[in-house]
Amino acid sequence: MRRPTVAVVGYPNVGKSTLVNRLSGTREAVVHEQAGVTRDRKEIEADWNGVGFTLVDTGGVDFAGEHELSEEIRRQALTALEGADIAVLVVDARAGLRPGDAELAHELRGGSVPVIVAANKVDDARQAGLASEFYGLGLGDPMPVSATQGLGTGDLLDRIVERMPRVAAELRAATRLALIGRPNVGKSSLVNRLLGEERVIVTDVAGTTRDSIDTRIEFEGREVVLVDTAGLRRRTKVAGTVDYYAQLRSEQAAGRADVAIVVCDASEGLTSADLTVAEMAMQNNCATVIALNKWDVTQTDLEDAKPRVARKLRQRPQVMAVSALTGRGLKRLVAESLWLADRSAQWIPTPELNRFVGDLQSLREPPAVRGKRLRIYYMAQYETKPPRFAVQVNNRGLVTRDYAYFLENRLRERYRLEGVPLVIDFKTSGGRSGR
Repeated sequence: MRRPTVAVVGYPNVGKSTLVNRLSGTREAVVHEQAGVTRDRKEIEADWNGVGFTLVDTGGVDFAGEHELSEEIRRQALTALEGADIAVLVVDARAGLRPGDAELAHELRGGSVPVIVAANKVDDARQAGLASEFYGLGLGDPMPVSATQGLGTGDLLDRIVERMPRVAAELRAATRLALIGRPNVGKSSLVNRLLGEERVIVTDVAGTTRDSIDTRIEFEGREVVLVDTAGLRRRTKVAGTVDYYAQLRSEQAAGRADVAIVVCDASEGLTSADLTVAEMAMQNNCATVIALNKWDVTQTDLEDAKPRVARKLRQRPQVMAVSALTGRGLKRLVAESLWLADRSAQWIPTPELNRFVGDLQSLREPPAVRGKRLRIYYMAQYETKPPRFAVQVNNRGLVTRDYAYFLENRLRERYRLEGVPLVIDFKTSGGRSGR
């Protein structure tokens, strides 16, 4: 059974994303004073008095818009309405009733989805009368709310829940796969190919996606959330712009994901910027796999890319060739990503790890530092996602960087943890611990 879905729609710059953030108690939706920031559909989980539902933030619908993406944004918003259980039409109470509001209300009156009108930007209770103008939309009692101040949002949530179809079961936890990478490498195209529909807007213009867009799919009986993200640039290049906040959302999406699929443009080869994106995912304790997209139009040598990744990236992620255009390698890419998520969640028994330590010391004796030799007593795992290990030694000050990397690399090889972040704590027996 799926969660009830609430589509939040309206004219550009009426405060839809701010209201979605207020209703969900998050800062998931990108908010900026510039109109037209939201372009795709973004799904955000929400809960009110124990009732769970999904809010769908949409782009501003302007039937007379001249923006190059106006038609695409309108189509995405109307598609969100088709799958919704309830629609919240957001209007700007301060601006009053506008032709764009009336046109969208006309579309909603002709549909089967119940509609609640939220007259936003009523930041003072004394201004509540501003909402009365919107009775003219023919969609019932408009509710005065303030997304920024919170005024009336509790009443709005009460009405949403009252009109919501009762759902017997919540969706179980799904594995989150975030597609991250530089602008215009084909992340949204990959998502659309996997879904078999134009779920996110794709253009030749770099930076079309400005938010992290979550979409649920089922893959071989397993529930998966695909997260499309904005292209990652150097922060100094986007400072002070709306793209800066989109960049933050992309980094946060990687931090919340089980696996980051680092999408690269195979026609350009594996760049230093691609490696920087993969390093960012590792620093967020996210398992990673590298997808060289546009493989159908390139001569890039996969066998050259693999050793470069192994040299440059500590996690040593798998490198895979894919094509959003033809679909080549996508099923294998998702399967590999889910396998990585499972490896990141695995527990390795302590007896097995101690056998590994014994074999490791037989293969290469620990170093001597200032005449004293490192001794490893035992090893145990104490956490997953990412896997964390404690290694008990006679003196952590004798652990050299070289031997620590040797242990980590052999651990990856032994338990097939390439692409999985590892945290290894060396602890002095009876003393303090440290990495």
